[in-house]
Amino acid sequence: MTQQIKVGVVGCGYWGPNLIRNFRSLPDCSLKMMCDVSQQRLKHLATLYPEVEGATDFGHVLNGAGLDAVVIATAVKLHFPMAKAALEAGKHTFIEKPMASSAAECEELIAIAKKNGVVLMTGHTFLYSPAVRKIKEIVDSGDVGEIRYISARRLNLGLFQKDINVAWDLAPHDISIIQYIMGEQPITINCRGSAHITPGIEDVTTMCLSFEKQRTAIIHSSWLDPRKVREMTIVGSKRMIVYDDVVQQEKIKIFDARVERPPHYDTFAEFHYAYHYGDVYVPYIKQEEPLKVECQHFLDCIQNGKTPISGGQRGLELVQILEASSESLRRGGGPVELNAPRQNGDLSVKVAFTPAPAKKKIRRAPAAELQVNGR
Repeated sequence: MTQQIKVGVVGCGYWGPNLIRNFRSLPDCSLKMMCDVSQQRLKHLATLYPEVEGATDFGHVLNGAGLDAVVIATAVKLHFPMAKAALEAGKHTFIEKPMASSAAECEELIAIAKKNGVVLMTGHTFLYSPAVRKIKEIVDSGDVGEIRYISARRLNLGLFQKDINVAWDLAPHDISIIQYIMGEQPITINCRGSAHITPGIEDVTTMCLSFEKQRTAIIHSSWLDPRKVREMTIVGSKRMIVYDDVVQQEKIKIFDARVERPPHYDTFAEFHYAYHYGDVYVPYIKQEEPLKVECQHFLDCIQNGKTPISGGQRGLELVQILEASSESLRRGGGPVELNAPRQNGDLSVKVAFTPAPAKKKIRRAPAAELQVNGR
């Protein structure tokens, strides 16, 4: 396909307008349609992009607009039915994160896309961030040594969701980055959280991903923090990286710091940890909007018949982690295990829950003894 790709964006609420803006700016794209249930949103966007048709009927997007590709940025519960309809209509399909509400739905979408020979891509925007790609380059070069753990914080006040908890809303960004840096899936997932505002919808969660070689990743997500925080720390055996996505400049800082344990010692007096404090340096990062790179990559994959970096399989693996986190939440933070990859590339979830130890019996003192002790 050498001519412009005709694209329609479905969902014009919070994130959809960003996708509309970027696809419209790309020379390989002809943005033909914007779809939303809200006439008010469409009316507003029409003042910005008068040449783009607005529609409230998703069926018209699939059957009446002559589109090559559909971009879905709706509520998560609508991702699967809309993407399934788009794929079955032979449209290349881009789905915002998370890909669907369950791993089973993701698997079905992957199968339909393969059957119809169309591109299926998920919106893991940070995989297209120059800063994240630089971190991956540094880690793969061995400059930080062996990764020991990763700590991520993604916090802000709102935006509160009604159909998914904060882990499903915010953690996918950090999970996708961690998967990319580690180059593998975690073995077990633990997750604890609390619902302070909406009953049954956790607005604060802490997720722990355990990998091989005793490596871990901790993800703290919150809709209840007064500050917007987007920070990740990668601790290696040689050096450490701090990634702050909120700052405009110097998003990555590399600390030449580490601690070493002596290989052997004969007396306690000889036992000293060796602390190394070196320089802090900031690598150069090209300024480029990750979402624009992601949108262009979707078009390139359509034109060249390639599998996207954030294709359906990567979307499936992320949803499996989210499903495991939900299971862990239901079990009070107990570990949920991800089995090894099957022949078809799927990853199944298995609960590895250890019951709490039996409570010890407490001897109750006689009333006379309680009086003597003054209790």
